[in-house]
Amino acid sequence: MLLVKNGMIHDAIHPEAFLADILAENGKIRAIGENLAVPDGAEIVNAEGLQVYPGFVEAHGHIGLDGYGIGYEGMDYNEMNDILSPQMRGIDGVKPLDAAFPKAAAAGVTCVCVGPGSANVLGGTFTTIKTAGKRVDDMVVRDNVAMKCAFGENPKRVYRDKKDSSRMTTAALLREILFKAREYMEKKENAGDDISKRPAFDIKLEALIPVLKKEIPLKAHAHAAEDLFTALRIAREFDLKITLEHVTEGHLIVEELAKENVPLAVGPTLTSASKYELRNKSWTTPGLLAAAGCQVSIITDSPVIPQEYLPLCAGLAVQAGMDPFAALQAITINPARHAGIADRVGSLEAGKDADIVITDGCPFQVSTTVKHVFINGKAISPDCSV
Repeated sequence: MLLVKNGMIHDAIHPEAFLADILAENGKIRAIGENLAVPDGAEIVNAEGLQVYPGFVEAHGHIGLDGYGIGYEGMDYNEMNDILSPQMRGIDGVKPLDAAFPKAAAAGVTCVCVGPGSANVLGGTFTTIKTAGKRVDDMVVRDNVAMKCAFGENPKRVYRDKKDSSRMTTAALLREILFKAREYMEKKENAGDDISKRPAFDIKLEALIPVLKKEIPLKAHAHAAEDLFTALRIAREFDLKITLEHVTEGHLIVEELAKENVPLAVGPTLTSASKYELRNKSWTTPGLLAAAGCQVSIITDSPVIPQEYLPLCAGLAVQAGMDPFAALQAITINPARHAGIADRVGSLEAGKDADIVITDGCPFQVSTTVKHVFINGKAISPDCSV
């Protein structure tokens, strides 16, 4: 059992912080309130004068799939030989012993949504994991939470001499495989228990059935306004759930995105405009979208920005005008909702995982020190084990 005493609680649900204790047992938050009784044998953390936050959550990144400090041998986030690879699973590329994980955990980033990159029109599924552990299977919060797809410059740059040299081609390739997957699914359903009538097994089409059934969303990489609209257009054509990732030009089309009511993951912004579709990059984007009523998550796209700088990115958005509470939600409860795991993480509430971060100040400020990090109610050690 763990009892955090007399901390200033920022629960990511209520705008105002409040003084209270947190009791955790068996990895879950059991109670939050004033003057909670001290159970026998509980580990007590005195948080008087300190700030207490939910563990920070990343809605979109590649930590563990793109190895820290290594080259091609450690890069496992893109299948570069097949532009349509929905059968890939991000969990199969994660390296739990990657040095990036303890850095993330020590900074208070306790849960991440990770998966394939954006080289392919379809790249495979994302998984959500905690940032402490030695075996990825034990780190999983929920696997196969979204299907990665990509628009814009990346697919046509990677495959320009093989398969894809225009945005029209990217859209056509995605439509084609969605049509095939829908037909495949319908044939399977119509066959029922009659094996002789079932279509021949196709692992790519099989992987898209959860998307067509709206069990998981398309996780659409799109920076430019035109690509954001193409992603939405295709999702509407096939009646799919969708989340928009990066949303670099979102500040140019705020009203349109507000009408769409889909989750938005904004970033990585702490980088140079390294390609044409990033020319309008701005720290004002998350704040303007949040003020318009959009569900906004701020992302590092780790390791594009090192994972441990997620709170700093929120701070830079605040500096550019974002409401501080909206910025806190953008690295806690909103990414949890974005990834479909808000029942487990993203806020300090009874019944949720005891992922707790204790600091000596606002985590958005570089002068703030993280004093304690707990994942599933257990203090993390320097090697990111629990």
